[in-house]
Amino acid sequence: MKRVKCPKCDNYITFDETKYENGQSLVFECPQCSKQFGIRIGVSKLRATQKEEKPEDDCKDNTIGSIVVIENVFHYKQVLPLQMGDNVIGRYMKGSGVNTPIETNDPSIDITHCVINVSRDKHGKLKYILRDGPSYTGTFVDNEILGNRERRVIHNGSLFTIGATSIILKTPEEEEDTANTFND
Repeated sequence: MKRVKCPKCDNYITFDETKYENGQSLVFECPQCSKQFGIRIGVSKLRATQKEEKPEDDCKDNTIGSIVVIENVFHYKQVLPLQMGDNVIGRYMKGSGVNTPIETNDPSIDITHCVINVSRDKHGKLKYILRDGPSYTGTFVDNEILGNRERRVIHNGSLFTIGATSIILKTPEEEEDTANTFND
């Protein structure tokens, strides 16, 4: 099954791509906004969708790390790369200015829900600090809600929750730790 996004309202429409041949054109009408739009079946010139990306590939190409948004009832698994500085995490909305948007219909995720700040400590190691947006539903780390203005250092594999969505931090250190284990 494939999903296409309505260019007007960002609603997803799912269809069975195996019923069509490469190069064939399809026309859809969005059930939410009634916008008609067309697509062509075949290889896209765009980069892989977030659903198709692998966290392992992301950490190899990206020396900063990534977050893995766990699949739930609202959306599919997504891998979002991190950058140095503030990574504002929130629900995707056109023109919102969020630099780490999650494509979701989860109403409990704010547009700017939380922030992961990536910096280097005095030894040059990457440091990840999580803080709430502030958001209406809060940001939870290890089932504890972050207080107002509270910051929490998170590490590779740390699980945090925003709304009904769980997220795991993946850092490049995971790869180094795995390599060191095999070299011992």
